[in-house]
Amino acid sequence: MGRNNTKEAFGGPGIEPRWTHGAKDGVGTAYAASSRVWFTFWKGIITEVYYPTVDRPQLRDLQYLITDGKSFLHEEKRHLSSKLERLSRHALGYRCTNSDPDGRYSIVKTIITDPHSACVLQHTHLTGDEEFLSNLRLYALCAPHLEVGGWHNNGYVTEFDNRKVLMAQKAGTWLALAATVPFSRVSCGYVGRSDGWTDLSSNFKMDWEFDHAPDGNIALTGELDLKGSRDFTLGLAFGATEHQARTTLFQALSVPFGAHQKRFMEQWDRAGANIRPLGKTSRDDGKLYCGSFSLLRAHEDKSYPGAFIASLSIPWGAAKSDQDQGGYHLVWTRDMVNSASSILAAGDSVTPLRALIYLAVSQQEDGGFAQNFWIDGEPYWRGVQLDEVAFPILLAWRLRCESALQDFDPYPMILRAAAYLVRHGPVTPQERWEEVSGYSPSTLASNIAALICAACFARERGNEDTAKYLEEYADFLDCHVESWTVTTEGTLVPGIARHYLRILPERADNPIPEEDPNQGCIIISNSPPGAQHSFPAKEIVDAGFLELVRYGIRRPDDPVIVNSLRVVDAVLKVETPFGPCW
Repeated sequence: MGRNNTKEAFGGPGIEPRWTHGAKDGVGTAYAASSRVWFTFWKGIITEVYYPTVDRPQLRDLQYLITDGKSFLHEEKRHLSSKLERLSRHALGYRCTNSDPDGRYSIVKTIITDPHSACVLQHTHLTGDEEFLSNLRLYALCAPHLEVGGWHNNGYVTEFDNRKVLMAQKAGTWLALAATVPFSRVSCGYVGRSDGWTDLSSNFKMDWEFDHAPDGNIALTGELDLKGSRDFTLGLAFGATEHQARTTLFQALSVPFGAHQKRFMEQWDRAGANIRPLGKTSRDDGKLYCGSFSLLRAHEDKSYPGAFIASLSIPWGAAKSDQDQGGYHLVWTRDMVNSASSILAAGDSVTPLRALIYLAVSQQEDGGFAQNFWIDGEPYWRGVQLDEVAFPILLAWRLRCESALQDFDPYPMILRAAAYLVRHGPVTPQERWEEVSGYSPSTLASNIAALICAACFARERGNEDTAKYLEEYADFLDCHVESWTVTTEGTLVPGIARHYLRILPERADNPIPEEDPNQGCIIISNSPPGAQHSFPAKEIVDAGFLELVRYGIRRPDDPVIVNSLRVVDAVLKVETPFGPCW
């Protein structure tokens, strides 16, 4: 342990960085647009934090390490049992109780963001036997992944008003960490080599204090001075300069946490006050409904109005390094229109209109939409999914039906998108599972519905020839749905020969396409190593055909629909303690 006088951490650049688990127990942000920071929560700790836009994760995780200095080291996410509660029906703030499995102590955390600035606030209260608590040491462990990556982060220690502040910087983004109680000891280290967890895990003591760790995969560690109090607020602030990050941090910490929480909850309660009252039709008096509505709203960016990402998460994040910057924190028009449509159904027509305008601006010159893209419009994956071209037309139609388009004219976008569907269909280069090209029941359903909606817009403009052409092409697709996507040789359920496939595989550029749903094989891309990955297309099903019913293209009692539901139930339905799942 002779390195404790060394100022620069050893072991750089650290082990290869990874993101955290893709599962989330909670998502939080203030409702106000001035608070441009979002946090996620999983297993009792803060995971990815996004700043200054909803598609830019800047942090892997932030948690406490707990030790008595001699016999144990607890990591919140690994060793403590966790209970999470929302603060109110509408607010996306949380109370988390992490408890020692032996019942000796608990850490009660209330997590919100500053209602008006880019700072995550975590009020912390320690409970337990005072004699036991007096021997505990509590450390904040922060893993910056600034500018969407773990490599090339720079950690260092500064001081303000005789208090130590942990900082990280990379490519024009700064992070600052401090609390309402001082850090008694701090260190910046390289993950897996000289970070705080590696230090404490060896002998339950903090032996290393490094004041900087440049250009690597780093972690920041600070020991909280709990001599005077068992209550404190930890702040994590961001900025475009060091000065801005530190100013934001200490301005947030200067206001009592209770005042922040009151304003935070008032913002969300006002925003949810006028949604449609569906609580009486639910089993929980509308708690899930209200929380879900706020959750959808939270996925809209605060700098690019109307830009909704699919999810504040990185799937399979624990296996992903910097080479793959993507995740679900991107715009998919399919997910975005579904979110906007749900918000519209709840009674908010202003937010979905912002979404439609954003999509119109993001449309490509040929009328299509990128498979997914950053919120500034830059494509990430460049595949083509025809349903994602159809969905913006459907959103425009729903807003028209609600007389909610105001002074915005979506017709140019609609016409370009409809033309794209005609030119590039009916085979979609990718279907909604983003793996296979071919004839997809769910894609065909969205395309037929979108073309009919586009025809209605055209007819309202007096463009009868265009309207008639779009309707005739939609009829062409409609009359081929079964011949393209219904097998007559089904083997999954005895006695049911005719049912919908997930997709009939075919190349989009094949001039003589395969149109027999009894033929063809589908490749399942994400099969485990060594497992079967090629299957007859007629044996792979999903519930995508139900889009035909949702859009009114097929009746719910259509015999093929009914039989397909029986197949899906037999193959995909799983009973859980909380009810059936597919």
